[in-house]
Amino acid sequence: MPTEFTDEYQPLLIKEIKDKKQPKFPNRTLVLAACAACIGGTFQYGYNVSVINAPTMHVHSFINQTWRERYQTDISADVLTLLWSTIVSIFTIGGLIGATVGGTLSVKLGRKGALLASNVFALLAALLMGLSYPTGSFELLIIGRLLTGLNAGIGLCVQPLYLGEIAPTAFRGAMGMGTSIFLTAGILAGQVIGLKELLGKAEHWPILLSTTCIPAILQLLILPWFPESPRYLLIDKGDDEGCKKALKQLHGAVGCEGGWEDIEKERNNLANFKAKKPWELFTDRSVRWQLLTIMLLNMAQQLNGINAIYFYAGYLFRQAGIPADKIPYVTVGTGACECITALTCGMLIDRLGRKVLITGGYTLMSICCILFTLTLSFQDASPIVPYLSLVCVFAFILSFGLGPGGITNILTTELFTQTTRPAAYMIAGFLNWFSFFFIGLVFPFIVIGLQQYCFLVFLAVCSLMAIYIFFVVPETKNKTFVEIHNEFHSSNNRKARSADGAGTTLLSTSV
Repeated sequence: MPTEFTDEYQPLLIKEIKDKKQPKFPNRTLVLAACAACIGGTFQYGYNVSVINAPTMHVHSFINQTWRERYQTDISADVLTLLWSTIVSIFTIGGLIGATVGGTLSVKLGRKGALLASNVFALLAALLMGLSYPTGSFELLIIGRLLTGLNAGIGLCVQPLYLGEIAPTAFRGAMGMGTSIFLTAGILAGQVIGLKELLGKAEHWPILLSTTCIPAILQLLILPWFPESPRYLLIDKGDDEGCKKALKQLHGAVGCEGGWEDIEKERNNLANFKAKKPWELFTDRSVRWQLLTIMLLNMAQQLNGINAIYFYAGYLFRQAGIPADKIPYVTVGTGACECITALTCGMLIDRLGRKVLITGGYTLMSICCILFTLTLSFQDASPIVPYLSLVCVFAFILSFGLGPGGITNILTTELFTQTTRPAAYMIAGFLNWFSFFFIGLVFPFIVIGLQQYCFLVFLAVCSLMAIYIFFVVPETKNKTFVEIHNEFHSSNNRKARSADGAGTTLLSTSV
């Protein structure tokens, strides 16, 4: 009897011992390392997306003045619009390039090394944009924005890799939410610093655009004090001692043993495997569903309507009777709303799980799309309708922040192992930036053609993603990378056997 009792309850005893060893809160060094990675990573992305909005009219005046000095004539409205659109949108081209090289840099230089190296582009961009006004060269703004995009593209690709690989399994969701938290904090910071009380005045716009150097300098000063990704050190570099030292520093003496066992198990499973190239993932049947999932998630993150909401926000604020000079302050409120939801998601993700939050987020966004279409269609029916539209704006932002906004990057980390993860991030990053560029290019035409009914397009995207995630994507909470990979692999085998079985049945029936 005692032997049978021990055998039966041994798994439970092992789990209980592991739970006791697992600390309730992440190590302080781990949190600080994540902050150091994020400040020069997704914070830069969010900051450069929003900070360009405040000086729009001032940059227009500068371009017109420069054109007049060069050619003794005012610039035409069409050329001015083209130049300004180029300054804004070239950021996405830089991001696209950065995303395609980020995975390679993370393998060659390491996760930390790639983040540090990308700051060169941010510093150079700040210098060029700061010199644009005194030199009378608006071309420097275009080059500077391209370089900020390059920096942001590398950061968006490499930073989630670093966060996902330094975090213990139990805290991987919360740590991975650092990507979304700092991105929304960057958006909010850009909105605040662009207010006229700070750097939003006409004479300050070159300084405003040059402030992108501050996060870069902070990361260069802080991140070198923290270790490289332990997984990269052990699996990619074979540095056992370096890995143990990094784990002890990041997880503490209590948590480093479990982390070492997890990484060593993954290394044994990946013995003799080299980091794969992006094109090799498309021919690898073992990651077929993982790859399809992250491709759809990253495209949907840009095509789900969040950009449309921000596009309509100013119009809705005016319709609700908010004075034009007060709209920038209300816009700051939308940034604060998204930042708060990212923090809330960070606290809930390791309790509720990834699947619940992202499925729920897309479901709520679908409902908001329906309500938004109705309120925009009957905008003049009642004085209360514009305020209902404002409620929809904030509800949509809340739904996005609680689910798709933060969890997309975490799933990209969790659905792949060490040899396939950098390539997966290159593919995901490329699609994310391309979708960002595509929606920026096509969205104005969608609005002209469909007007308020454009949200029916986003309704289709959100509802289809909710259905796909519910039926295809497994819950990854508290699972190691190897366990998640095996679960997908088992699912693929079951589907293959089911397909083979169906084929056999049909063949025997026809005979």
